[in-house]
Amino acid sequence: MQEIPPPRGYWLPQNFGGVPPEFSRFASARVVVLPVPYDLTTSYLAGTRHGPQAIIDASTHLELYDEELQSEPYRIGIYTLPPLEPSAAGPEETLRRVEEIISWLLEHDKFPVMLGGEHSLTLAPVRALRQRFRDFSVLQLDAHADLRESFQGTKFNHACVGRRIHELGLNLVQIGIRAISLEEAEFIRAAKNLHVCFDHELHQDLAPRLPSPRWQGAGGEVLEEALAHLRDPVYVTVDLDVFDPALMPAVGTPEPGGLDWYTVLKILRYVGEKHRVIGCDVVELCPIAGLVGPNFLAAKLVYKMLGYFLKGGQG
Repeated sequence: MQEIPPPRGYWLPQNFGGVPPEFSRFASARVVVLPVPYDLTTSYLAGTRHGPQAIIDASTHLELYDEELQSEPYRIGIYTLPPLEPSAAGPEETLRRVEEIISWLLEHDKFPVMLGGEHSLTLAPVRALRQRFRDFSVLQLDAHADLRESFQGTKFNHACVGRRIHELGLNLVQIGIRAISLEEAEFIRAAKNLHVCFDHELHQDLAPRLPSPRWQGAGGEVLEEALAHLRDPVYVTVDLDVFDPALMPAVGTPEPGGLDWYTVLKILRYVGEKHRVIGCDVVELCPIAGLVGPNFLAAKLVYKMLGYFLKGGQG
């Protein structure tokens, strides 16, 4: 029997941003979004495997004009891959699969955006990018340093991703950290090419000596000093628990304190203005049934990052 196609023109695009076909084709897209629904090593609250789809669903309701940038970032082209199937064989095989896909995207000159899933996944795009760029910086916005040697029997736990990245010899800058173990504290004191900006430092009263209006209310000199450690090019990973849990409760391991929306945007815009960004990810969304605000925050954050990092879609 001949297959009958459905009527055209009545379907909401199921891609990041709900982007129309002319801006969501692989061949012409500058950006490719890779959803990875994986949370095998989650240690407190499981559910981040549902994060990527929740972000994509929320993104279809974004306003695609950015009033801050006065542009429509989607016009650079955004293609959304199907969700990657994690491996039941364990974290190493899943990471290998992600690395393979990211390497393939780089061969096609695409800007990779990974949606997690748990934070252990970030090691895969970093490995893939290292094969092409050899030396670059990683900016990690996070509540946790993720610098344990191993956790719960594996070196590829979400609590170890910072340590694995550092072992690659890359320059790692962490901002927003407010939960570490004694092991991690000792490692931070001894490590080179590791720069940690703790959350409590960002909330000190630095008003009398702020160097510029840009950082009002954001820790002033402390934050600028942390960002000064970045060297081009830069990969950006955002664990959503970097935000204040009052703003972002839908994470697997929430921590009191954290950054607000506009402080995170200031950081990301600064990085986009000062550095060449070669890829990014947003991870650790653990959706809460009936509470869609966090999903929408994550989706808009991804879209803002594209506008800051790629500077496309000028009207």
